[in-house]
Amino acid sequence: MQPKINSFFKPPPPPPSSSPVQSSNSPPVLSDGENDDLAIWEKTQHTFVNTYTRRSQIHGNDAEKESSDKRLEKPIPENESSREESGLRGKNLGKKRSYAQFHLELGQSDFLLRTCLICGLKYSPGDEEDEKGHSKFHKNFTLGIKFKGWKNERVVHIPEVEGSRIIMVSDADPVTHRNKVREVLNMMEIELGEGWIYNKLCKVYLFVCSQRIVGCLVAEPINEAFKVLPCSVGERQAGAAAAKQTKSKSSKLQFGELVLQREVVKRGTSKKSSENHTGAVLCEKEPVSAACGIRAIWVTPSNRRIGIATQLLEAVRKSFCMSFVIEKSQLAFSNPSADGQALASNYIGTASFLVYK
Repeated sequence: MQPKINSFFKPPPPPPSSSPVQSSNSPPVLSDGENDDLAIWEKTQHTFVNTYTRRSQIHGNDAEKESSDKRLEKPIPENESSREESGLRGKNLGKKRSYAQFHLELGQSDFLLRTCLICGLKYSPGDEEDEKGHSKFHKNFTLGIKFKGWKNERVVHIPEVEGSRIIMVSDADPVTHRNKVREVLNMMEIELGEGWIYNKLCKVYLFVCSQRIVGCLVAEPINEAFKVLPCSVGERQAGAAAAKQTKSKSSKLQFGELVLQREVVKRGTSKKSSENHTGAVLCEKEPVSAACGIRAIWVTPSNRRIGIATQLLEAVRKSFCMSFVIEKSQLAFSNPSADGQALASNYIGTASFLVYK
């Protein structure tokens, strides 16, 4: 093999010299045929070194050239291109990407969300986490918030219901007590509105039954209130005029040549409907003295109509003032709703109960 390589790199023969005398600078000429030519070519410093070992690391332009060749040979996958782009932006490629679905609420009537008609919570049907959260909240709203009790409870009243008690909490009590009160107030605000139920002067009464808080009353000290008028003369006159005007109207309806006779059906009115409370309250102008104001009262939906609100009012009368028991006539209610008016009139025993601002 070596003779063939040597013959490939064999230089052309030197031109014949006119003089047999050789110069001092030129290399000596040997007369051994093929080996002589190789010796002359080696002395001219034409040496080639061939390396066939593969290097472990490639640096510089060779690395760029080799990586570009590999890219041309193999197609670039999508994850590789995304890694290069994210690497240029300085992101950490070791972490897994997380994706979340967001929704835009632009006033749609039903956009993957349902509103519970009882507890008022919005949730997404089919979503396991949403359904669990709604189930837990719905149970606390309808049955009451779970409550195992405290070591230092201020029990102010023991109702007739077995296994129940009423606890009073003030602003000076420990943080854990106030946090539980805040949790109950959040439930009350769903039906009664936000931002007005509680202040630092209030005392909170919690009705506990079967390790759940099923009712709450918020009371505050007041000095005066106004007596409610059961029915004003103006309302009676207006109602009579409206009834007379209704009777004067014709009972026939005419559409061109077609005449229809209107049939009037009289409905019997019960005693309860005659005493209907519309929510509007008319009071006397002159204030009267009062000792305690019922700021808000609330009972869980599944425990209403069984006397829990009445028991809370009794606990307030007996424990709000340490020195004496408050008379029913000294209790005042803050802007009562229709249900609140019915409760106040039934508990006080008259429609002329007290209200305050």
